[in-house]
Amino acid sequence: MTIETIEELEGLKRIGRIVANCLQHMARSMEPGMTTRELDTIGRDFLAAHGARSAPELLYKFPGATCISVNHEIAHGIPGNRVLQARDLVNIDVSAELDGLFADTGGSFMIPPETKPKRQLCEATREALNEAIKVARAGAPIRAIGAAVEATAKRRRLTVIRNLGSHGVGRALHEEPEFIAPFHDPKDKRLLKENMVITIEPFLSNGAHHAEDSSDGWTLVTEPKFVTAQYEHTMVITKGAPIIVTVPDAV
Repeated sequence: MTIETIEELEGLKRIGRIVANCLQHMARSMEPGMTTRELDTIGRDFLAAHGARSAPELLYKFPGATCISVNHEIAHGIPGNRVLQARDLVNIDVSAELDGLFADTGGSFMIPPETKPKRQLCEATREALNEAIKVARAGAPIRAIGAAVEATAKRRRLTVIRNLGSHGVGRALHEEPEFIAPFHDPKDKRLLKENMVITIEPFLSNGAHHAEDSSDGWTLVTEPKFVTAQYEHTMVITKGAPIIVTVPDAV
């Protein structure tokens, strides 16, 4: 999507704020002994209370309002009977629609007590997102986003999940530009354009390089010995710093 009017930008900000606040509300509600289905219900109720509809349910008939992935699960985890435990690393992905506009956000959260390796993984992944945002400017090559993510991962001695990328968003959950690689791809000649709406969502791991399909047809996983963190924002590209629309209200 390319933003063409102030009304579109304001609408995108509205749904962006809703999904961002939903993500933080779910993270604050997490506790040991809770099932992922119970956590998803908290997210579902929050979206409904704000007039928004779950994007994965609406577009893909996903069996949950949000995606909740735990430890070696990377993404698209189905909410269910899994009981959250102390020290779990939980990724929550919230995407929703309001008045025909979509926003997408996500984050990884540790259930206390935290462990140093998981904390450092989360810190590095947030750093990768921030470094990628710094290069996301109108006229810049799209591949600069992946180059920034990859450079951060290498500096922090981590790996990038190479088959999960960022993407366009706005009028649908996934739009052009499709698959913005999380690594430097010299073959990608596309440029970022002013008012383009995209996500940036790096996935960093302590050793895994690819996400694999699981038997449930939805959840993407690595080998159990690995863990992966992800952070995601939806933003509008400008000539300067992008306008990040998935910023939660101050608590």
